[in-house]
Amino acid sequence: MTDQAPASSTPLRFEPGFEQIPDDEAQTSQELADTLRSIMQKTFEDRGHADRSVHAKGHGLLQGTLTVLDNLPPHLAQGAFAKPGTLPVYLRLSTNPGDILDDKVSTPRGLAIKLVGVEGPRLPGSEGDITQDFVMQNAKAFTAATPKQFLKTLKLLAKTTDKMPRTKEVMSAVLRGTEAVIEALGGESGTLKSLGGHPQTHILGETFTTVAPLLYGDHYAKLALVPVSPALTALTDQHVDFDGDPNGLRSAVTRYFEQQGGEWELRVQLATDLEKMPIEDASVEWPEDLSPYVTVARVEVKPQFTWSDDKVRTIDDGMAFSPWHGLAAHRPLGGVMRVRKPSYEMSSAFRARHNGCPIHEPKG
Repeated sequence: MTDQAPASSTPLRFEPGFEQIPDDEAQTSQELADTLRSIMQKTFEDRGHADRSVHAKGHGLLQGTLTVLDNLPPHLAQGAFAKPGTLPVYLRLSTNPGDILDDKVSTPRGLAIKLVGVEGPRLPGSEGDITQDFVMQNAKAFTAATPKQFLKTLKLLAKTTDKMPRTKEVMSAVLRGTEAVIEALGGESGTLKSLGGHPQTHILGETFTTVAPLLYGDHYAKLALVPVSPALTALTDQHVDFDGDPNGLRSAVTRYFEQQGGEWELRVQLATDLEKMPIEDASVEWPEDLSPYVTVARVEVKPQFTWSDDKVRTIDDGMAFSPWHGLAAHRPLGGVMRVRKPSYEMSSAFRARHNGCPIHEPKG
């Protein structure tokens, strides 16, 4: 993933007509929230603790800083990155399922970012806050093109929530083998990965992206967080042997940050072609030869304990990460983003009510 843009790249100015909202999108959004609520209810009844409906299992809770680069050109100096400076940041590493599974069930990874101290007009529902969230996955595009496709897949996954954990472990091993063959032939299957076929690799070596677009000031873009410090890049594609530890990924993150810190670059891929970089089809990987990712900020995390009772209480239980927490300059775009807004709100309210732990936004 390059961080240099060719001089010929001309970012598109966003126009409202780029978004096409179906008449029945509100119904799809409600069905999505209902399905996700059913997942949360099942896991709550089993564990006595309200977990997130997706990305329920956390593997690392990090605190660090994000530094916006000096002298960004105008098309990159937008929103949270409009002026140089260093701000506090929280990071939460996770895996995709809505139930807490043994890490032998290897699924796609997630990274949620909460930047504290941003300035500017806010998105509805986040007025009065000073945070900007970016929610990412270790993929370059979403597994579903449209909200209806996403809902269909989610309903199937909801039927397996909290069921047959041993079967899931066995199937994950089979699917990992199948995915390895596909990747050896130069391919990749997001579907197999989502079902448990993700390679059993170190989560800290992953590159994460927003997978779906969001506003970037006057333009629209995808964002990525890319490991750049040598100790982190050495972990890319590195196999992790869990040695029977059901929390093997969490243990690997803990061991790493006990000894050293890490650095990432936050990069932006500005849209330059509406047809090849669509808003309403979230399954399209935007071609980097037309618009490479360009670095706008650096994230630094120093050595620290990455999992503790205090951090779980403050970050894992006490915070919510949503792309709808933030600046109007970074409004989420496209159907897959739009339909999830009520689900994020439902999830936060459900967790706060059942855990007796109010969800809060950092104030500085």
